[in-house]
Amino acid sequence: METSTGRVRHLSMMLSRKASFPSSIHRAKGLRSLLIGNGGYRWDGAALPDLMKQLTCIRSLNVSGSSIKEIPKEVGKLIHLRHLNLKGCRELVSLPETMCDLCNLQSLDVIRCWSLKELPRATVKLIKLRHLCIYDSGVAFMPKGIERLTCLRTLDWFIVCGGGENESKAANLRELKNLNHIGGSLEIKRLRGRGIESAGEAPLKNKKRLLCLELHFHFNHENDNLIEVLQPPSELERLSIYLYGGIVLPNWMIALTRLQELRLYYCENLEVLPPLGRLPNLESLELRGLQVRRLDGGFVGIEEVENANINEREIARVIAFPKLKRLYIRGLYKLEEWDGIERRVGEEDATTTSIFIIMPQLQHLKIEFSTLLRALPDYVLAPLELLIVTGCPNLRKRYNKEEKGEHWHKISHIQDVIIS
Repeated sequence: METSTGRVRHLSMMLSRKASFPSSIHRAKGLRSLLIGNGGYRWDGAALPDLMKQLTCIRSLNVSGSSIKEIPKEVGKLIHLRHLNLKGCRELVSLPETMCDLCNLQSLDVIRCWSLKELPRATVKLIKLRHLCIYDSGVAFMPKGIERLTCLRTLDWFIVCGGGENESKAANLRELKNLNHIGGSLEIKRLRGRGIESAGEAPLKNKKRLLCLELHFHFNHENDNLIEVLQPPSELERLSIYLYGGIVLPNWMIALTRLQELRLYYCENLEVLPPLGRLPNLESLELRGLQVRRLDGGFVGIEEVENANINEREIARVIAFPKLKRLYIRGLYKLEEWDGIERRVGEEDATTTSIFIIMPQLQHLKIEFSTLLRALPDYVLAPLELLIVTGCPNLRKRYNKEEKGEHWHKISHIQDVIIS
């Protein structure tokens, strides 16, 4: 390296536990990218200030997984820097305000920087920033003015400030309004009812590139209006809702015709589910910690059809949950009845015929700790390949062959059955 350092443009180096940082790197004036890795040794970044003074042509700097505690103010000299990767720097406490001088910075990654409590205010001046990754970091709020970063393509976390000393320097939901190029995944944390005014000016439905959305609420009883205005784009493929405190889910959920995965976790006031069976592309559904007492025709989306006007001699053919392959139910302690709807499947009268097909592609069904549930409808059992039942005494008694359950024969065709 002593003889060729001057010609180096891209350098990846692994530091052993006892190795000192090679001073010859400082002579690599034309270095464009530098990755400092470790083999179990977390580099402490002691050489960073000198590096930043010397390597002024650098475009990409990766010190992920190091034990650095701060980024020196000299980082502002790296005016050509486009990519700064600090992922997994768990001891990193702060970023300097001189980062506002990084006029060409396109990506900043502070994922799992657990000691980093806030982003510098200068972040909002990085108008060329395309990727801001802060997932699972210690960042407690978004800096006010983040709405200026209209070039953003990636924003994985948006943390809503809960008031207190940070409120004056924190962005609110309103600032999401113009960030319409955001794509991929977005997780919004600490949602609460009083954010309704801000949310009303920041419709998520304009973010056409958004494919995955997670909404994390502060559990309370004021979420109904807030969730209505957080309508995502119709292109959404995955949706998760945590700790929602309302009693009904929003009307826009049934309009998500491209939705493939839906998770509802610990929405403890939720007693009635919307007609989720009408979602044409839903493949995976998880329900945890809800207060639902019954899964019936409203859940599978049949009631609307039954109440619709059907012309004489017309055949009404309805497929509910047409693509659902995986259904996971856990902790629905009040769930007593899962309506089989058998009496309506294929029902005929003199003038009309109604044909209902429900969950024809269901492969995996897992039910845990739904202690009151007495039986499963035949339509979910028929197509199954895997059935797991845990902590459901009524179902165990009904279907367990070892306990001589009188209905165990209904699941004898299933390849894998676990009942405990």
